[in-house]
Amino acid sequence: MKMVSAVFNCSHAHTLFISDLHLCAKQMHCAKAFLRFMLHTAPKAEALYILGDLFEYWAGDDDLNDPFHQQVIHAMRTLAASGTRLFVMRGNRDLLMGKALEQASGATLLADPTLIDLYGIPTLLSHGDALCTDDAAYQTWRNQVHEAGWQQLFLAQPLAQRKTQIEQLRTRSENAKQSKCSVIMDVNVNAVAELLREHGYPRLIHGHTHHPMHVLHHVDGHKCERWVLGDWDNKANALRCDSNGASWETIPD
Repeated sequence: MKMVSAVFNCSHAHTLFISDLHLCAKQMHCAKAFLRFMLHTAPKAEALYILGDLFEYWAGDDDLNDPFHQQVIHAMRTLAASGTRLFVMRGNRDLLMGKALEQASGATLLADPTLIDLYGIPTLLSHGDALCTDDAAYQTWRNQVHEAGWQQLFLAQPLAQRKTQIEQLRTRSENAKQSKCSVIMDVNVNAVAELLREHGYPRLIHGHTHHPMHVLHHVDGHKCERWVLGDWDNKANALRCDSNGASWETIPD
């Protein structure tokens, strides 16, 4: 994989990473936290990376004019216009984000995974769901919905019908989680090791599992950091990276 250049050299330069906000009009506390973050915290960074599941779900770019979506997109566009570079990766909830959203928001959509050079440290970015290989049922579903043909057929349906189907799917998914062991829904360490090996033993940053943590992996004699981003259900959180390394960023309420 070709490494994307994202090298910053200012003495106080830093980059922020967030994921799993699951923004929707029914959870306005998260939306308000996001809008505050985009207004007061994110503009201080050189770049902001949103590593998937920005929205609770995204039924297609023809839903751009939804009033709630317009609020979120305006905040993104304002941040990008201020000079902070904005990057967004699709998650399992919003994998149908496309070019129209990219253009409207001023963000750059990233492939999953994406390898960047961050202050001299090779850093691999991923949403993280592809690493949950112990959940065979989920991986079967994931492979299906990532197929271009499936997405084309789904997007050909009326928007209202798509939203109904997604909401029904979300209900079934939440019910299914009740009977799944938490270990099955977490990342598989062998899958992590294989991903790190494939990309030259970089630092790894991902979300999806909702449990913020810092883990050190030993792979083929290499020490590789893995930073897991948290969700925003209870508290806004971000990972800050600069020339000194990575640390959790305090986000005021």
